[in-house]
Amino acid sequence: MKRTGFLLLLALGMLASMAADAQSMRLRGTITDVQGNILSVKSREGENLTLHMPDKVGVSVAKAIKFEDIKKGDYVGATTMKQADGSMVAVEVHYLPPVVPQGQLPWDLQPGSTMTNANVTASVASTGKRELTLEFKGRSQKIIVPESAALVRAVRGSRADLKPGEFIFAIVSKGADGKLLAPRIQVSKDGVRPPQ
Repeated sequence: MKRTGFLLLLALGMLASMAADAQSMRLRGTITDVQGNILSVKSREGENLTLHMPDKVGVSVAKAIKFEDIKKGDYVGATTMKQADGSMVAVEVHYLPPVVPQGQLPWDLQPGSTMTNANVTASVASTGKRELTLEFKGRSQKIIVPESAALVRAVRGSRADLKPGEFIFAIVSKGADGKLLAPRIQVSKDGVRPPQ
């Protein structure tokens, strides 16, 4: 798959995640079995689900990065929690392909969390403090990035990465027959989980 095709694959996943479609949902969970095009998953809510994958399912794996890797001009998604003093603290930051729309919306990683897709305009790291300035749609948002925040880049994977015990994030849709369809899946690797 060419790089542009992979970026489009990631973009489609993010676009789907931003759509408030009653027929689709964000799924986070652990793979319990893989049989051909059938992926069995235990969701984070404890539900046992069966996902149907196309022959050419898109797979990406999570790769850890360092805060210092995030540079001015990078395009990222950041899940944040608003603090009592109004500051925004990152739970996770991940790279995005440039075709994903900018914006800020409620997110379901944690109750009350927000997802911001934006360009990095400043990155500051000093003793005891890490901060990113994000710009989207003419707005600017500073976020604090604690050591506990997951920092990840998605890289191309394959079906071989879909193994029992690995954690996944996927946008699944329900077909007319009630089947859960998963055309794109992000999966953990080497202990690094898809953070969003």
